[in-house]
Amino acid sequence: MEDLSLHILDIAENSINGSARTIEIIINEDRDKDLLTIEIKDDGKGMDEKTLKKALDPFFTTRKTRRVGLGLSLLAQAAEQSGGKMELNSMAGVGTTVRATFCMSHPDCKPMGDINETMRMLVAGHPEINFVYEHHKDNSKYRFDTREACRK
Repeated sequence: MEDLSLHILDIAENSINGSARTIEIIINEDRDKDLLTIEIKDDGKGMDEKTLKKALDPFFTTRKTRRVGLGLSLLAQAAEQSGGKMELNSMAGVGTTVRATFCMSHPDCKPMGDINETMRMLVAGHPEINFVYEHHKDNSKYRFDTREACRK
C-alpha cells in the first residue's frame, strides 16, 4: 500500500466485514513528539484470543474469498519500518482497536495520502455505518460524526 489512507481504508473495511455499526478513525499528528498515531476502533464482533494471536500472520484470514490476510500485517510492517509499532486489541462480542504509531521524520514513514477521499468512499459506500473521524494536528482538532451530520 502506497500511503496510510489506504491502510485506513483496508482496516475500516475489515471492521465492516466484522459487523461493526460504528467505526472511529482517530489520527493524531504531534510534531513536538515527532509522532503520528492512527487508531481505528470498532464495535464489531471482535476476535477471540486464538484468532487475535494469528491476526498479524499474513497467511491467516477468516475470509472465505481469499487465503491471505495482509492488511494488519502490512500496517504493522509500515509502522515498524518508520520506527513505530502497532498494537491490536480485540474481544469477541465487543470489538477491535488497531493502533499504529509512526515516527513522522523517519525517511520510511509513508505519506498520509488522500484521507478526505478515503473517508468519502467509506461514508458513501456504507451509509448504514456510523463513522466518527477525528484529526488532531498539534493544537487543533477536527471531528466529524455521520450520525451528528445526519441530524442537522
